[in-house]
Amino acid sequence: MAQPTEDYKNRVQAIYAKSKIILTDEELSAIDYADFGLNNWEEEGLNLILYVNNDRYCAKEMALLPNQTCPEHVHPDWNKNEGKQETFRCRWGDVYLYVEDKNSLPLTLKGTDIKLPVKNQRYYTANKGYHLNAGEQYTIPPKTKHWFQAGSKGAVISEFSSPSFDKYDEFTNPNVKREVRDR
Repeated sequence: MAQPTEDYKNRVQAIYAKSKIILTDEELSAIDYADFGLNNWEEEGLNLILYVNNDRYCAKEMALLPNQTCPEHVHPDWNKNEGKQETFRCRWGDVYLYVEDKNSLPLTLKGTDIKLPVKNQRYYTANKGYHLNAGEQYTIPPKTKHWFQAGSKGAVISEFSSPSFDKYDEFTNPNVKREVRDR
């Protein structure tokens, strides 16, 4: 797995600092820099701070650099547990969230600032978009395919969810390889 550069790490930490969320040195040193095995850090990645993840609930902070995208995925049922339900609350910047909706038209990005990752555009199919500014939130139901992208300044998003078992996430892009730290 490719490792992020020091410049990349510094830019991610600067995004967290802009959010004015108080984070400890321990939390900042434990950021999970995920490139999903795509080695396409600037376009596709996610930078996570895990507060808690147990058998009842999970809380994380997620940072995205400007126009960075978390690849499309779904949290399936696993081991007799229902797929993860998560609430995204934008804390700083803005984020475009797309969820699968069988009642919506096919994905269109007209009128948005979205720039799909060039080499992996075909793997972004969730079609109903929400633009969240700081202070706005959206709850993603279990087993709902989704992806999200920061706006032009970047974004910090708090996630509150049922237990998170990222190693079971299913990605639309078959080339994604998600190495996950134990919880």
